[in-house]
Amino acid sequence: MFKSINPYTGQVIATFQESTIQKANEIINKTDLAFQNWRMVKLTDRSLLMSRLANILEKKKEKLGRLITLEMGKLIGESYAEIEKCAWLCKYYAENAEEMLKPEILPSDGSESYVRFDAIGVIYAIMPWNFPFWQVLRFAVPNIMTGNTVVFKHSPNVFGCAEAMEQLFIEAGFPLHVFSNLIIPTTISERVIRNSKIQGVTITGSQKAGSIVAAQAGKYLKKSVLELGGSDPCIVFSDADFNTACKIGTTSRMMNSGQVCISAKRFIVEQSIFDQFVEEQKVLLESLKPGDPLSAETNMAPLARNDLLDSIDKQVQKSVEMGAKLITGGHQIANTNFYSPTLLTNIKKGMPVYDEETFGPVSIVIPFNNPKEAVSIANDTQFGLGASIWTQNIELADKMAAQIEAGAVFINGMTKSDPRLPFGGTKQSGYGRELSHFGIREFVNIKTVWIK
Repeated sequence: MFKSINPYTGQVIATFQESTIQKANEIINKTDLAFQNWRMVKLTDRSLLMSRLANILEKKKEKLGRLITLEMGKLIGESYAEIEKCAWLCKYYAENAEEMLKPEILPSDGSESYVRFDAIGVIYAIMPWNFPFWQVLRFAVPNIMTGNTVVFKHSPNVFGCAEAMEQLFIEAGFPLHVFSNLIIPTTISERVIRNSKIQGVTITGSQKAGSIVAAQAGKYLKKSVLELGGSDPCIVFSDADFNTACKIGTTSRMMNSGQVCISAKRFIVEQSIFDQFVEEQKVLLESLKPGDPLSAETNMAPLARNDLLDSIDKQVQKSVEMGAKLITGGHQIANTNFYSPTLLTNIKKGMPVYDEETFGPVSIVIPFNNPKEAVSIANDTQFGLGASIWTQNIELADKMAAQIEAGAVFINGMTKSDPRLPFGGTKQSGYGRELSHFGIREFVNIKTVWIK
């Protein structure tokens, strides 16, 4: 049995019966049968159903948002925003998928030649808990619009969200098993991947998990897309709008209690404003108060699980032992899943908070003296998901964006995912893209048709 535990109260919310590999294969077979019919459904009819799903998400925002907060602990306002974003995602693809999948005419020696984008079958997804609706739908919605069908394994602590999503698709009128939920342990995931009905694999998770899944997908010749987190640099120049850069930087880092792959994690700040920036960050972090995440008055939520708290604390304590200076925070709050908002300076290469992804409410600030040095520090990481640059010199920022090794660079704005823009990383942050027209074409047969 899997247990869903409220991170704030520690109480068990629900239990879920683990499926056997035999049961999982039965669901996969049904999902493949659903694909044979779903691929033939007109895009206009798929769009109608996706619009219905968007409307249902909007109508049930409060109920679904509460479920998110109860299962993984994020602030209720952030949970509502997640559901709203999912509804936007559904509307976006309902309105744009047909144009994105339209055949492209290409010149050749034939009388006519063009490229089709055809669905390939059942896609298997392994999904994380930190955005339990958004991460799943971000992958599933464009794939379902192509004519593919989906099976997914969610994180055990948010299986309630997984079951709720499956019911939402049924309520919206999608055929059974176009979107299928597997309640399975990680130990049988490879047996799912090797199932001949599975045509592609995607994961959002850790480097270790991504490496294992990529190897398994390669072993069975299945295409894979990986989103494996990041250690995003946030470069702040002295000519930036200081207050905006500080406040948005703090918002980015502390969103979801720091449990966001694309949040600002390494603040790289021009030397002339370094002390001022550190002091302002300290004030902002110390203004965050922990409490019941269901309360609109709370602005700091617990971490999703106790083991996550232990992990972030070990990274902080080890870094302090190695010479990092603790400005504020750096400890568990009483015997709870809350970790105090933490700020560290005097950061050196080799420290865990420099080399590793910190998935919790921990910020580090590093000084730089010139743009070249800022880019060098930004790129001195195994990750390459997102980055942000804050300056009034847009020409300089644009040149730096070309040099920064990341899947996205935001200038004078917070890094984020957006249905209209491709999302994904480079280096150890993974490969492939979700969202935009790039994402909808990841798991399709790009088929050449030549006529004479």
